[in-house]
Amino acid sequence: MLLPAAGHAACRIALLLALDISSSVDAGEDAQQRQGLAAALMAPDVVAAITAVPGQAVALSVFEWSGQQQQDIMLDWMVLQSPADVQAASAFIAASRRPYAEFSTAIGQMLVFADAQFRRAPPCDRQVLDVSGDGVHNDGLLPADAYAAGILPDVMVNGLPIVEQDDRALDHAADDDLVSHYQTQLIRGAGAFLIRADGFEDYERAMQRKLLRELTIQVGALQPGGPPQSPHQ
Repeated sequence: MLLPAAGHAACRIALLLALDISSSVDAGEDAQQRQGLAAALMAPDVVAAITAVPGQAVALSVFEWSGQQQQDIMLDWMVLQSPADVQAASAFIAASRRPYAEFSTAIGQMLVFADAQFRRAPPCDRQVLDVSGDGVHNDGLLPADAYAAGILPDVMVNGLPIVEQDDRALDHAADDDLVSHYQTQLIRGAGAFLIRADGFEDYERAMQRKLLRELTIQVGALQPGGPPQSPHQ
C-alpha cells in the first residue's frame, strides 16, 4: 500500500529518502533504521521545520534499496502540510517490513532509481536525495558512471553513512573507507553534506539532525562548486 500525494499545494522541497536493506543489514538493524526514521520525523523540531512555511509544503517519499534489481518504494510521494500529515507518514514507515534481505549494495542503480522517482515527484522548488547505508558500492553500475550518464542533474545528494565499528562482515566497510566512499562517490551538489551515524543505534539522532538541516538550509547561501561539508556533526 502506498500513500498518495495530497492536494496541489506549493512545494518548497521534494525530499526522497533511500534506506539500505542489503545483506549486511540484519533484522534488528533494519528495525532500528525504520523505527529511527519514523521517530526522527516526529521529533518536534522536525515537525516544526516541515510545517514552518504556510502554503509551502514538503513532499516526502521513501524507498528501500540493495542489489541491482532490488529497489522498492516504501512510501510514495506524500505532500506534508500539517502535523497530522507527518504523523501519518511516520506511522506508515514504522509499520513497514523489508521484502528481502539477501542482496548486495548497488549504489549506482539506486541513484538511477532515485532519478526516476524525482521525475514523477510533485513540482517543488528543490529536490534532495538523502541516502543512508552501512556499506560501500559492490555491485553493478558505478556511482560515477550513473552521474556521468546525466542523472539527478539538479538534485542535492546527501549521505548518512552508518559506521559499525566492530562489524566487518559482508559489505560493511571500515570507518574511514565508508565515510570516504560516501564523501567522494555519493554526495553531490552545492552544499551537499554527510552526517555520520555511529551504528544503527545512532541512526535516529543522525537522521533527525540531517532532516533539520535539509529542511532549513538557506539555498541562497550556497556557492556552486563549494566544498562538501564535514561528516562529523
